[in-house]
Amino acid sequence: MAQVQFYGTGRRKTAVARVRLVPGQGRILINNKPPAEYFGQQILADMIRKPLEITNTLDRFDVLAKVEGGGITGQAGAVRLGIARALLQADESLRPILRQAGFLTRDPRMKERRKYGLKKARKAPQFSKR
Repeated sequence: MAQVQFYGTGRRKTAVARVRLVPGQGRILINNKPPAEYFGQQILADMIRKPLEITNTLDRFDVLAKVEGGGITGQAGAVRLGIARALLQADESLRPILRQAGFLTRDPRMKERRKYGLKKARKAPQFSKR
């Protein structure tokens, strides 16, 4: 018998997280490690737990996430968005709660591309009149 699974994809900056929610006791694994061990900062581990806490589903689902790209803060944001989207698949009635908390909004801020003639996206070479 196939197990029920809910999927969600989260992105932030250049980080991409593929999140799977399976019925369980509330274990969270990110790249096969606990969040505190993977991120190394408790605040980031708490950040990804927030969507489950505000919807009171922390003990209903196990979270299995694969995340790559970007830095640890971007990865944590991507996992949080992926969890929120997977929760919507599990229960559509959670949408107002997640929307109110701002967990369904994709953060559009990205690094700007470098332009020719400049050293970085906006930094120009030093100007000298002579």
